[in-house]
Amino acid sequence: MDSLTPTSTVAAPPDIPDQPPRIWKFWGTTLWGLFIFAGMFLGQLTVIIYFVLRQGGSFDIAEAIRVVGSGLTISLSVILGLPAVLLATWIAIRPTRISFTDYLALRWTSWRNFFTGLAALVILVGGWDLLSRALGREVTSGFMGEVLKSAQADGALWLLVIAFTVAAPMWEEIFARGFLYRGWSESRLGVAGAIFLSSLAWTALHLQYDWFFFGEVFTIGVLLGYLRYRTGSTWLTIVLHGINNLAATIQTFWLAGQG
Repeated sequence: MDSLTPTSTVAAPPDIPDQPPRIWKFWGTTLWGLFIFAGMFLGQLTVIIYFVLRQGGSFDIAEAIRVVGSGLTISLSVILGLPAVLLATWIAIRPTRISFTDYLALRWTSWRNFFTGLAALVILVGGWDLLSRALGREVTSGFMGEVLKSAQADGALWLLVIAFTVAAPMWEEIFARGFLYRGWSESRLGVAGAIFLSSLAWTALHLQYDWFFFGEVFTIGVLLGYLRYRTGSTWLTIVLHGINNLAATIQTFWLAGQG
């Protein structure tokens, strides 16, 4: 009977090769970049809405503007932007099948590169300070001075320092020199185009400044973009960005005390 029983053979399913890792090119990076920006905006807006609603009673436009512009509100909104950007960026990178840290080049570089980048940053910012004095302008922006005074009045100066020197550099660099640069540099834009466009996008995040400080922010962005290209390290640009913001905060606080 065994010889009359047909033997059924089940064909093994063909091996399905894993999809290779990919980098978002120009349009993918642009569209996902808008998604990350929207996540950052919603994260910061959550803090603003919370403080506005805390007023209670009738809605007072003048009071709402004061609350939105207070040092405490700005500090917390900047800090909350960090987890929002991290989450949105993680979502954007996940389909690429590349690890979060590799895609964003979150690796350290040599101390030689660090000190070279720091020296270049000091020279660049020092040049802008000299130009500002030569034009009879304030070395620091009025916005920074007002926010510092407000944070000090709210007892939140320490929170503002964390926001400006830790949180903001992290999420801004992850967004600009990490995500945007990575995708745009591997598109037809190339390295030079990616440095220029990511610096422009980063400058657009600083709408609180006037045209002069726009120029300074843009050139700092170009320098950080070049360092990102030469060293392959976004951690380097995060650290240098944080040092620059710390120096600007100390300078603004010192000049305010002199006034």
